[in-house]
Amino acid sequence: MSKNTVLALVGSLRADSHNRKLAEAIQLNAPENVEVQIHGSLGNIPFYNEDIDVEGQVPAEAAALRAAAAEADAILLVTPEHNGTMPASLKNAIDWLSRPFGAGALAGKPTAVVGTAFGQFGGVWAQDEARKAAGIAGAKVLEDVKLAVPGSMIRFAELHPKDDAEVVEQIKGIFEPLTAVQEDVAA
Repeated sequence: MSKNTVLALVGSLRADSHNRKLAEAIQLNAPENVEVQIHGSLGNIPFYNEDIDVEGQVPAEAAALRAAAAEADAILLVTPEHNGTMPASLKNAIDWLSRPFGAGALAGKPTAVVGTAFGQFGGVWAQDEARKAAGIAGAKVLEDVKLAVPGSMIRFAELHPKDDAEVVEQIKGIFEPLTAVQEDVAA
């Protein structure tokens, strides 16, 4: 039995971010048939510009992102909330993955959005914006996969999400829909 590969893109650029830690907790709690790969920092990818999106001249970081997304069975966007929306780094990644129009690495790709934020709603506005952008980019957005952890600054001040029993239980719920979609796609 081959493993389903889920590529996690973390919108926060901070090395010790709560969303990176949430992605790590997701990686650690993946079932045996799922491998979660956390992509390197999105901060090294230049802002999308059609002038540099030319065959044979695509910046290496953007080309690597596209290749990783194309090889993955599903995408998991892990986003904080910056001023009520997703960070520019995550939106930029979605922009690179949406091209070429209609045939980008997100086209038809099962995609889920999760995250944590300081506010009382856990970044749901950012998650909604990420779902919208990914859907417009051609992804098969899994609207029912939700995980929004509020109060990250306090909740994870001394506790890694992997050690938070409530968060771990919620994490387990994201894999079944991703796996079900993967099996539908393979059939």
